[in-house]
Amino acid sequence: MATRNQVESGMDALPPSGPVYKVYKRRFWGLSQLVLLNIVVSWDWLTFSSISTTAAEHFKVSESAINWMSTGYLFAFCAASPIVIVTLNKGGPKPAIIITSSLLLVGNWIRYAGTRARGGIFGVTMFGQILIGLAQPFCLSAPTRYSDLWFSGQGRTSATAVATLANPLGAALGQLVDSFWASEPDDVPSMVLYISIIATVASLPSFFLPSAPPTPPSASSASHINTSEPTPLRPTIAQLLRTAEFYLILLPFSIYVGFFNSVSSLLNQILSPYGASETEAGIAGGILIVVGLLFSALIAPLTDRYKHYLATIRLLVPIVAASYIALVFAPASAAGIGATYAVCAILGASSFALLPVVLEFLVEITYPFSPEVGSTLCWTGGQLLGAVFILVQDALKAGSHATPPDNMRTALVFSAVVAAVAAPLPVCIGLFGRAVRRRRLDVDRGVNLGEEVVVDDETVDDAVRPDENAAGSGEGEKGKSRHKSSVSSKQ
Repeated sequence: MATRNQVESGMDALPPSGPVYKVYKRRFWGLSQLVLLNIVVSWDWLTFSSISTTAAEHFKVSESAINWMSTGYLFAFCAASPIVIVTLNKGGPKPAIIITSSLLLVGNWIRYAGTRARGGIFGVTMFGQILIGLAQPFCLSAPTRYSDLWFSGQGRTSATAVATLANPLGAALGQLVDSFWASEPDDVPSMVLYISIIATVASLPSFFLPSAPPTPPSASSASHINTSEPTPLRPTIAQLLRTAEFYLILLPFSIYVGFFNSVSSLLNQILSPYGASETEAGIAGGILIVVGLLFSALIAPLTDRYKHYLATIRLLVPIVAASYIALVFAPASAAGIGATYAVCAILGASSFALLPVVLEFLVEITYPFSPEVGSTLCWTGGQLLGAVFILVQDALKAGSHATPPDNMRTALVFSAVVAAVAAPLPVCIGLFGRAVRRRRLDVDRGVNLGEEVVVDDETVDDAVRPDENAAGSGEGEKGKSRHKSSVSSKQ
């Protein structure tokens, strides 16, 4: 019973009947910052690979040595991944964004010093490149965590798409712009200076971002905002490794991201034996990415609206595999560079539209696990295979006596075969009696995760259920109720 003082002060007003979820306009500040950082970090990745011939002349090394600029960057990603998972799990997106910005600032200016000193010191420049490689996983693995923290179910896929696909947009800028900024070996230091200035401007706002919204945007987000402790990592990873659907996503995701990384890094060397210039190779890389971004801008909002994750995956994965097969024949086509442009457009459209859908689907089926764990493991697999594929495809390059000399047809056959073998894996998700449920979406709809739910052909009985002792699920409805009470008390 309320006291007289409480009545007089209005403190006995009835609490809301349930939690009130809200999205804030400030969520776009952090999203914009993630976009900028992913653009810059990917632009840095292809700084030298996009002008491999010119860069090799500047540093007086071979093109294979220049390939190590890209390969070392990708291996650095893998080395930093465990720290990334812990950072995102314990502190959320903001610490990851700050670490990204700090490493970008230091790495870019060290690279510039390496290109300028004594006509170009390859080792110093490589050190700066590795520091930037360490920065990439912090901003590339953050989008799913950030969208889950700040966006409701009506905008998560689009937010993940915008932040994630900014990364290949940076690669497109590298492909297109670098060849104009560094047409001669002596232009390389100036090119790196311009990129370093852009990286500095893009990094500074990171230190002023809010760390989390005042209240959760949805019921599923509440468990990641209002709990006093983050999701335990060990049971989360252990359960993921026992989930068949995780492997059906992890393996093809890693393979296709790996081949995107290798083809982007080697595109100039793939096309130059057939008479293409560095500028034409840059245009091909730009088409690969820009068309992909445009197509993803169409698919992501539709996915947010209709939630047809599996249908989209089953449609686009075969197109991605077919595009790698077509790339074997495009560079030598009688149609000239136009055939390569067409294949790059199809490959980019299918790959980029698929990327955010797969990442969000992984979060859906592994909820209540924190989103950064699965996405970071997938990205790490992609970067690791990307580095391996660059080394393998570089080793498969034909010799100077081949026709045409130094062609990479065998390397492209390798990518086509592996891409085709990987295609059936994600298509099999939900088949052969194995049911898959979109768990996060069910929580946002107010559905008990223990219930059998049939909403459409993608939502069936709960076969991908975390163990009772796994992260966030051991409390059952009690934990869920506690989260709701916490939300109400804050408001």
